Amino acid sequence: MTQPIGILLAAGSATRFGSNKLLHPLPDGVAIGIAAATALIQALPNSIAVVKPGDQLLIHAFTKLGLKVIENPRAHEGMGTSLAAGVNATADASGWLITLADMPRIKPATISALAEKLNNGASMVAPVFESQRGHPVGFSSYWREQLQSLTGDKGARDLITKNAYELELVMTEDAGVLQDIDYLRDVKNY
Repeated sequence: MTQPIGILLAAGSATRFGSNKLLHPLPDGVAIGIAAATALIQALPNSIAVVKPGDQLLIHAFTKLGLKVIENPRAHEGMGTSLAAGVNATADASGWLITLADMPRIKPATISALAEKLNNGASMVAPVFESQRGHPVGFSSYWREQLQSLTGDKGARDLITKNAYELELVMTEDAGVLQDIDYLRDVKNY
């Protein structure tokens, strides 16, 4: 069976951060978005990134890592349109693992465990760390049409909530599934 496609959502505006968040270095010197992308492609080499149109710095950085890059002309409308653009670009996939580019500490092993669950027939998957559901979230191809029609800034949250009975939770010791970076001060906590 083919692996699901990893979709790195990297088209946000980062207004709370105040600058190009995804190119900002972590304390180890690696840019936030590059760290997230690297973990994703280590687990799922055929991953893609969805970016804002014309974001040449990110396009170049992600392409150099080996990601196929999709520009979402509707990125300003919210995360849902970026997720839909990623699914539309890979519509023949067996499933998708959706990860956020501002979550650079998710371990490749966590992504691989979620992909394995999808490969073994799960409809929808998400990791859980210390009783909290995190990211990335995975979907089988069953959800293709619903994912392709997403809009707004909630991403797939409503789809997951309405179909919670389909969601398989994967327990993990990976705190990175809960750690995103919204503000410059968050970088110091890494």
